[in-house]
Formats: sequence, structure tokens, C-alpha cells
Amino acid sequence: MHIEIHGEGPDLVLIHGWAMHGGIFAPLLDALAPHFRVHLVDLPGHGLARGEVRFDVADSARRIAAATPRALWVGWSLGGLVALRAALDVPARVRGLVMLASSPRFVAAPDWPHGVAATVFGEFADELHARYRHAIERFLALETLGSPHAQAQLRELRQIVFARGEPRLEALCDGLAALDANDLRDALGRLAMPSLWIGGRRDRLVPPGAVQWAAGHAPHARALEFNSGHAPFLEFAPAIADALVAFAAELPA
Repeated sequence: MHIEIHGEGPDLVLIHGWAMHGGIFAPLLDALAPHFRVHLVDLPGHGLARGEVRFDVADSARRIAAATPRALWVGWSLGGLVALRAALDVPARVRGLVMLASSPRFVAAPDWPHGVAATVFGEFADELHARYRHAIERFLALETLGSPHAQAQLRELRQIVFARGEPRLEALCDGLAALDANDLRDALGRLAMPSLWIGGRRDRLVPPGAVQWAAGHAPHARALEFNSGHAPFLEFAPAIADALVAFAAELPA
């Protein structure tokens, strides 16, 4: 695990998504640092934590909670599962929860139309073993689908993804397995803190319906939507930072 600190103010934990690292948040970090002390995480096997081979959602949540003060937790995509797990398992460490283009369940089911096909993450895992970089770049393309600026975002993500070295194959497979297997819908009612669910209107990985459903089933929750794909912070960093500042101001001391 690698955690670096930026800025001054109330503590905020910021967790990246699959195959990425904390550097993906550069535009958002610039907007947050004047308002928060940001604990920017590289998950095990990713970025500057590539020395670790394996990744586990619950273990990562516990380790981040042990290494940071009580904070507002913000998780993007796979990082949202880590933040949500922390909110459920160590609620005393989580002042508030922000799920950024993230969902309690990523895979579609007969009772859950708000996810991707059940085969998607398994196919990416198979392709990782055969064509590692191609599989990652194909996932990046899926993240930008639907964005009004998809091509520009894809170029940006391709520049960033390996900027801190190649993520570990084993950790990537662990992350895909977590996206495939986790279903925390029934646990949302146990959230002890307010939550903000931020989604992209054009997101193909976490459709708007998932965000609206989650905000409707978690206590003290609300949803916020941007006209974006799966990475709204690439286009709307100042607006998202403003939303986080306003949300933090509403949290109990």
C-alpha cells in the first residue's frame, strides 16, 4: 500500500479504480488540496505499491483505515468497493462516503439491470494473461464509452495508466474477480454515515440507474449526476470538488 498526503484541511481518503493509481486524480487533486488534507492511495499491486502482488477489497479497506485519520472516503469505480467496505467494516474511521462512478454491484443479474454482462470481467481476466497491455487498453476504452470527449479521454488515460509502472498481473486479476463477485446491495441499509453517489449520465460500466438505486437505498444518501462517462472527474474536476466541499460541510463533526 502506498499513501501520500497533499493539501491542508479536513482529512479525505481518495482511492483509484482498476489498473490505475493515484496519479489519475491529478485534476481533482488540484481542486481538492486547498480544502482538504488528501490521503492519495495506490492500492496493492498498483502504482507505487507494485511491490505487493495480491489485492483484496476488505484487506485494503482495513489497512487504509489503520494508516489514516478518521476521514471522508472517496472511491472511484473499484476504489468505491474499498471505500464502501471500510464504511461497513470500520465505520468509526469513515466520516462520510462518496461513491464516484461506483456501485454496490457491478455485474447485471435478473434482479439487477444496472450492471455489465456477467461475462465481461472474466473475459478481461483471460485476455490479461494472453495480451496484458491490450486488455488494459480495452478496459480504458470501455471506461470512456459514452463520454462526449471519449477519444481525448482515452488518450489521457493511456498516458497515465503506466506512468508509475505496470500494475501487477495478479492484483489486476484479483480486482476483476472483486468487481465480478461483490454484491453489497443488502448491506447499504447498515451504513452509519451519510453518503453521496456521483455518477455519469453516459457511463457504460456503472449506469445512472445503479447510482440512483443505491442513493435511494442507503440512509442519509443522495445522488449527483454529470454528463460524462465513467471518469467524471476528468471533465468536471472543479464541480466535483465543490460538491465534496459542500458534502463535507454537512457531515457531523
